[in-house]
Amino acid sequence: MTTLTLVNWILGITLGLMTFLFIFRIVLTWYPQAEMSRFPFNLVVWPTEPFLAITRKLVPPLGGVDITPIIWVGICTLLREVLLSQQGLLRMLH
Repeated sequence: MTTLTLVNWILGITLGLMTFLFIFRIVLTWYPQAEMSRFPFNLVVWPTEPFLAITRKLVPPLGGVDITPIIWVGICTLLREVLLSQQGLLRMLH
């Protein structure tokens, strides 16, 4: 396995997992009674909150709704498409 193939594999898994976690954060907003500091919710909050905290400083809630998880789903999906799709930059290097 070449280094570039390994990078593609790791990046694909990471971006896919983060997209899933951000989608799960969107679903969790529908349940405000869920305690984010308790298991299993903390497994979703821990890796996503640093990204969301930074973005919340730049993007205020829209109509009282935190849209930052939606923004990060878009960013992760865009990165995966630009880097790893059939015409992605990392595929072209290989």
